[in-house]
Amino acid sequence: MAEDGAVTIYNTAVITDPKQNPYSFKVGVAQTLCGGAIIQVSNPHQAKIAEEAGACAITVSGLLRPGISRMTDPSLVKDIKRVVSIPVLSRVRVGHFVEAQILEAVGVDYIDESEVLAVADEGNHINKHNFRCPFVCGARNLGEALQRIREGAAMIRIQGDLVSSGNIAQTVKNVRSLMGELRSLSNMDEDEVFAFSKKIEAPYDLVAQTKQMGRLPVVHFAAGGIVTPADAALMMQLGCHGVFVGSEVFQCGDPFKRVRGIIQAVRHYSDPHVLVETSCGMADAMAGLNLGDDRIENEPFGGAAV
Repeated sequence: MAEDGAVTIYNTAVITDPKQNPYSFKVGVAQTLCGGAIIQVSNPHQAKIAEEAGACAITVSGLLRPGISRMTDPSLVKDIKRVVSIPVLSRVRVGHFVEAQILEAVGVDYIDESEVLAVADEGNHINKHNFRCPFVCGARNLGEALQRIREGAAMIRIQGDLVSSGNIAQTVKNVRSLMGELRSLSNMDEDEVFAFSKKIEAPYDLVAQTKQMGRLPVVHFAAGGIVTPADAALMMQLGCHGVFVGSEVFQCGDPFKRVRGIIQAVRHYSDPHVLVETSCGMADAMAGLNLGDDRIENEPFGGAAV
């Protein structure tokens, strides 16, 4: 996990509206979430539970229905913002800048350009420099992460499982892949960086800055399949700055205990004694989530949806 302190921002010639918040400000705002858990909620009651349990922020997501999945109803975002004081995120489809304009007008604190929803533009992501809100974007490797940062992402979500199955295998694979690429980049000669940036299809200046820093220029959280305190602590020990937790954590007899346990595990991820306390009795708290389903348990490593 990176040290506390200001995030270094790459030099950019991107021309943005002077009325918008500068990119460095957005990155700094996102950095305030370091060491926390962002909990997905679908109603005000769940939002209050997440806030009382100590979540650093919440992601508002409506109930998924068959067909095209779109941004959350703005009225739900408004209802939830009225009952919580922590930052509120909400999702938009990849490339759908009008959905982002709507959510920014509603007053969300962060916008998540999410591959969990249907893709609106298969060829283009949103130009996030045109918005005041910081953006969160998903990535599975270093190349994708740096591409999203060039577009203006202030936080990277290392995405694994997309189907809320409770399977953490794909998330672990992608986090290890990205962290491994960062270590390899740090050990490269300067001459090798040109070829590496071409290989991963990322801007050279961002690759060079990442090499110098030894980490991504923005904070990165893990997402997908994180349903226990041990899962959350694993992501932190692998080098993430925090975790996204899906709404499946509320599908149990005692959601507060479960959410609180995960949040405590993120905060004390290197203390095994705290992890023991947060994990005790968790089987009862997780009774509503069937992790024993054959589709999950028998799935080969790396076989989750990406």
